[in-house]
Amino acid sequence: MTTLERLPSVVQRTTLSRSHLYALVKDGKFPKPLKLGSRSVAWRVEDVEAWIEARLARRGSEKQIEANGSG
Repeated sequence: MTTLERLPSVVQRTTLSRSHLYALVKDGKFPKPLKLGSRSVAWRVEDVEAWIEARLARRGSEKQIEANGSG
């Protein structure tokens, strides 16, 4: 079963502003929302969690490079 998450929750979990979130969606850097109705969208929780995990992993690898003096 897929769990959906509405915009206020996604904004809170990602700490991104609404406009920045939609800019990332437009650039293909954040998962696209599912359209629920004419004025309603939601994101799959799994997609948002995967994006957060990937961002944390990338951040961790950048810190590792800095710690090794290669950055």
